[in-house]
Amino acid sequence: MSHRRVLFCFGLGYCARQLALELLADGWEVRGTCRDGPKMDELARGGVRPLQFTGDAPMDDPNAALAGVTHLLSSVPPDGTTDPVLRHHGRDIARLAQGLAWAGYLSTTGVYGDRDGDWVDEASEPRPGTARGRDRLAAERAWLAHGVPVHVFRLAGIYGPGRSPLEAARAGRAHRVHKPGQVFSRVHVADVARVLRASMARPDPGAVYNVCDDTPAPPQEVTAYACRLLDIAPPPEIPFDEADLSDMARSFYAECKRVSNRRIKEELGVHLAYPNYREGLRALAAGG
Repeated sequence: MSHRRVLFCFGLGYCARQLALELLADGWEVRGTCRDGPKMDELARGGVRPLQFTGDAPMDDPNAALAGVTHLLSSVPPDGTTDPVLRHHGRDIARLAQGLAWAGYLSTTGVYGDRDGDWVDEASEPRPGTARGRDRLAAERAWLAHGVPVHVFRLAGIYGPGRSPLEAARAGRAHRVHKPGQVFSRVHVADVARVLRASMARPDPGAVYNVCDDTPAPPQEVTAYACRLLDIAPPPEIPFDEADLSDMARSFYAECKRVSNRRIKEELGVHLAYPNYREGLRALAAGG
């Protein structure tokens, strides 16, 4: 008889929920944390054993929560000081090390900083140019040094059901900011889960993986394509210098790079379901 497979997710956000739903369908037990009561009720109805963890204090009875866990995933971001999961539960996680088959930490391609549109891969030295990127890199290093079989996943911009340029276009919130030479890398949430599952099947503790599709693209091009799929007139292009952007949005435009996904294909054997934004958005527009 095979051992029961138990995934524990610190932070059941968009990507972790996608993975959880797929593993539940395959007979896994899934436990995970969220910040508020209503979300806990929703997770419980979906078959997940929910626990509350805000990052400000430890969760209740961590020994019971983590008992029997075989796979561990953290998608909780740094909070400006340190990684809140390791701060509150580092010792609890270290005690799991012998029984863990796999652990994952979801990071960001933001750790590479600005490369003036050049390509980066996992061998590229991280050069984060923002406090957010520096905090993420520090969290990666803390997880890699923690003594558990951790794998780091540097995610590009994530889109998928309920979270894509299609929603902005339908709501009349789409905008097309043009900054010459600017491109972003993206990934469909289903392909994030596909990469995580491939890593679980081929553990390589200490490995770092970029998680993105094949086609970095200008953001205004993606918006125009989303509008075309919905038969909506695309908004006019606005020069970057004239755009009314939040500080957060402006910070994204301050960095430009093309992210290579060769390692997930060569080492994990991943075949992306959505290798470019056109295929991903077409599927979403069709209800997929």
